[in-house]
Amino acid sequence: MTDSPWLVVGLGNPGSQYAGNRHNLGAMVVEELARRTGSTLGRPGGLAGRRPQATVAEARLGTLPGGAPGPRVVLARPTTYMNESGGPVAALARYYGVPAERTVLVHDELDIPFADVRVKQGGGEGGHNGLRDTSRALGTRDYVRVRVGIGRPPGRMDAADYVLHDFGSAERAEVPWLVDHAADAVEVVVLEGLHVAQQRFHTKDPG
Repeated sequence: MTDSPWLVVGLGNPGSQYAGNRHNLGAMVVEELARRTGSTLGRPGGLAGRRPQATVAEARLGTLPGGAPGPRVVLARPTTYMNESGGPVAALARYYGVPAERTVLVHDELDIPFADVRVKQGGGEGGHNGLRDTSRALGTRDYVRVRVGIGRPPGRMDAADYVLHDFGSAERAEVPWLVDHAADAVEVVVLEGLHVAQQRFHTKDPG
């Protein structure tokens, strides 16, 4: 199915009260990718019927050698809560005919230091409810993950509370860079492949 588009989904929670939360980093990255492609995340046509469960944009991502437009991508942000992300992801994958290896989920990751970006395909969900629901809905774990580090909570703070808090003041200054860096990682996955992205984005750029 090499003629199928890529599906890039940014995980998060709907509503303005969650917009700046750590748990919404994936959604922020997809919004940046939409900005880069000059597209707008909007409601899909007939995809979700009476109750659309994602905002979607169809675009070309990046530029191929010689200046040709990059591959077709479907950028999406579920409008469900994080723990119900699987339904929209699976519906989009079916509708656009996207196999797991061309499905990219962008999400926050507790087990990666803040501001690091890492890329992998398959594996466990690490307690991430959005990934767990997606694996269940797709019937496979073999999709690509762009993992955006938020680090572990301080002291005895509960992880569930930590991800639903906004970034601290020291972190906030780095968030635009981090979102941009993670968006770059998605572009490399789509344009150059998983292994190149893994080599390039597993540590923070020292510059």
